[in-house]
Amino acid sequence: MNLKTICIRALTVILTVFFIPVGIWGYAKAAPYIAKIASGSAGITMGDYNTFKYNSSTSSAAEEILKSVFEPVSVTRRSAWDIDMAPQELEIPSEGGEVPSPKPSEEVLNAIPYPESMENHDGVIEKYTYGVYTGEQYFDLDGGGQVRNCTELSNDELYSESLKDVEFELDPDSDEPQILIYHTHATESFEPYSRDYYDSSFTCKTTDPEKNIVAVGDKICEQLDKAGITYIHDTLVHDYPSYNGSYESSRATVQEILEEYPSIKIALDIHRDGIEREDGTRLAPVAEINGREAAQIMIISGCDDGTMNMPDYLQNFRFASLLQSEFETMHCGLTRPVLFDYRFYNQDLTTGSLLIEVGSHGNSLDQALYSGELIGESLVEIFKKLS
Repeated sequence: MNLKTICIRALTVILTVFFIPVGIWGYAKAAPYIAKIASGSAGITMGDYNTFKYNSSTSSAAEEILKSVFEPVSVTRRSAWDIDMAPQELEIPSEGGEVPSPKPSEEVLNAIPYPESMENHDGVIEKYTYGVYTGEQYFDLDGGGQVRNCTELSNDELYSESLKDVEFELDPDSDEPQILIYHTHATESFEPYSRDYYDSSFTCKTTDPEKNIVAVGDKICEQLDKAGITYIHDTLVHDYPSYNGSYESSRATVQEILEEYPSIKIALDIHRDGIEREDGTRLAPVAEINGREAAQIMIISGCDDGTMNMPDYLQNFRFASLLQSEFETMHCGLTRPVLFDYRFYNQDLTTGSLLIEVGSHGNSLDQALYSGELIGESLVEIFKKLS
């Protein structure tokens, strides 16, 4: 055996003895992070939105790299719950049991003015597009869109309901109103323009109907006007001066309208959601529709847990499924999954009663107004299908 062969074999032994332990040690060090990636990926696939969480005071350089890669697109279990569960829509009873009287928009026009300036950079706004979900709570609708089922009813049962026809018809030849648009929380408003920060001095509320959710209702109604569909747009303010009892107040108003116009079959309560992470970051759900940014919307359809006196809730759900599919057929990506949960929201008043969240307090007014236009276009098509 010559000297060259001996040297090559010796070097091979040295490298093998050195690099195999180093490789094993390196893998052992990285294993927790690899496990986090695998666990998180599997969780997202199964509909479990756990954040890849790190402690910055004790994290290593490798861990910080992983944090920078994953944190911007992750959603914690808690914030995912808040996002889909519409945390702002609290049904707070009125104090003393008295139903608060609603205020005409013109009477409270300047009560909560829209700020002339709000340029402090107090918090972050992050655009976020909600897509298709997987997991045991979610199922697809045949016509397009999804449902998130947060009840004890099975997905199979709800899917079967989604295939059934709604039990009301609309009359294209009638001059009587058949659609009601109203706003339990009329003061909910939006950012002045699309941006990546917010000014915390702005309460995201105003009584100016050109800057709050009422303006979105106006955009919906513009499309109904174009199609010659008779409707009522109730612009009474139910959440000022007090938020408490606003659902009781809007209920009384809707009941009066239905008594006067029994022709109304569809009653849509149009709101603005509030989506905020634990660190104060506000999410602005957006979708690009025809080259423009629209605020993503979410239908809420309530389920009766046996205490709500809402026996026809599945008929509302059928309408929610129909409307959701129409939104997605006409404007793919516009919706978040229908939220089917134990909610009341006065949805016992008609079998076409639903709540629709338009964007969040991180969205711009322009994004929300565009969504109103798209909602209106879909409502026109629904009217034709149910006539």
